[in-house]
Formats: sequence, structure tokens, C-alpha cells
Amino acid sequence: MDYETIIYNLTENILIITLNRPEKLNALNGQMSSEILHALDRADSDDNVKAIIFTGQGRAFCAGADLSGGSTTFDYDSDGRGIHPDGGGILTLRLFECLKPVISACNGPAVGVGATMQCAMDVRMASENARYGFVFSKRGIVPEACSSWFLPRCVGISTALEWTYSGRIFDASEAMERKFVRSVHKEADLLAAAKELAHEFTEQTSSISVSMIRHMMWKMLGADHPMEAHKVDSRGVYFTGKSGDAHEGVQSFLEKRPPKFKDKVSENMPEFFPWWERRKFE
Repeated sequence: MDYETIIYNLTENILIITLNRPEKLNALNGQMSSEILHALDRADSDDNVKAIIFTGQGRAFCAGADLSGGSTTFDYDSDGRGIHPDGGGILTLRLFECLKPVISACNGPAVGVGATMQCAMDVRMASENARYGFVFSKRGIVPEACSSWFLPRCVGISTALEWTYSGRIFDASEAMERKFVRSVHKEADLLAAAKELAHEFTEQTSSISVSMIRHMMWKMLGADHPMEAHKVDSRGVYFTGKSGDAHEGVQSFLEKRPPKFKDKVSENMPEFFPWWERRKFE
């Protein structure tokens, strides 16, 4: 696929996906959503991609859904579609299933889906120019992109309700104070800081371990008892423990040298993955 609304740039095992409709403040439309989904599929199947960074071209990260359709933008009966899956939710669910760590480098305004899509990313970083707004109550609709699940898990129920009740715009310092973002940077330093963090995830670590950790942590957010984590931990240690990466990890430690991990996410994930699609302990 030739991308028109995003930029796909892979360098040193770090993929940067740049939302690229700067003349529309990178507002999300159907084409951009489709291209992001394709890019995530492409990244998951490419073992050279070890981490993903999302950012925006120009002065905005993403100004939300493209409202150029006018007052009937969210009126799906007006064009005969009726109830159908929310596009933002399709995107965040795909992010939820991603096999690689995902970092948001929010370079400017992020409103509506521009904010909610970041809730499904593992780490959020912001420039001093970043502004956030969960503005749905001001548009007469409700939060989308599965944010009623993601946002309270990011910042707690009280902050999530305050931000979505009011629909107000808030700055990067408040986002950091409320723990929505990890850190705030000067605009010129943001992407370099995100890359530095991404390299911490990808250098001298097993890609299998990192991918498994991502899914263990996210999937356990919905577990009703720590026994569910114990079941997954036990299977995870068993299957990864006999892998080439585990042997190399221990041997490199004993020999006091950097590890050289060779297992690939595309080929060597533990045989019980994805475990959440199964109903019982096996």
C-alpha cells in the first residue's frame, strides 16, 4: 500500500508512524484509519520493527475526527449506515493486539480520537505544545475508541470523568500531573526522547519477552483475580524458559557480555499464545 495520510519510517528497528494531514491538523478520516491499520499489520509481521512511535506532522498530533461532513458527521442514519462499529474503536482494539511496544510522541493538539487513540498506547510523551481534549460532551456524543475502558485505567475514574464530563482542553503539564503522560519535552527534543525510550525497550532485550510482557500486562487489567496472572505466568515461564532466547539470556549474564537474542516474534512466540482466546487452563 502506498500511504497518503501517514508516513511510515523505519530506522534502527524503530518505526515512526507520522499522521500526515497537516493541512487538516491530522484529523482522522477513513483513509487515515485504514492506512494506520495496514501499517500496524505490516509492523507486526516485520521482525525488524521492534518498537513503534506515533507522532503528527506539522503543529498538531490529531485534531480528532474529520468534521468536514458537517452537522451530520455522526448521524449514521443520514446515509443509511445505521449502527456500525466505531472506527476509533477498531483502531484502539488493533493497537491493543499489537505485538510491538507503542509510544505516543504527542507534538501538539490532540482532541477527540486524537486523544483517545493514545490511551491504547503503552507510553505517552508530550511536547510543551501538546493540548488534550476529550470533547465528546461538547459535540453531543459520547467517548469512543474504547476510551471508557482505557482512560480510567490510565488516569483513574475520577480524572477520566472530570475530563469527559467537562470536555475542556487541558495542557501537557496537567496531563503529566494527572499521569496521562510520562514526560513533557521541548518540541525540538520530543522525538529524540521517544526514540531514546524506544531503544531502551529494544536493545539487549528479547523481542519475544517484550511482546509477551505487553500482552500479559494489558490483558491482566481485566482479570478478576491474581490467579489468572499466575496461570499465564506459569505457562509463560515454561514455554519461554526452554527457548533459545532464554538460554542466551542466562549464558550472556554468566559470561558478562551483551546478549544476542535471535528468536523472532513472527516465528517463535510461545505455542500457547494468544492464551486469552482459550477458556481454561490447559
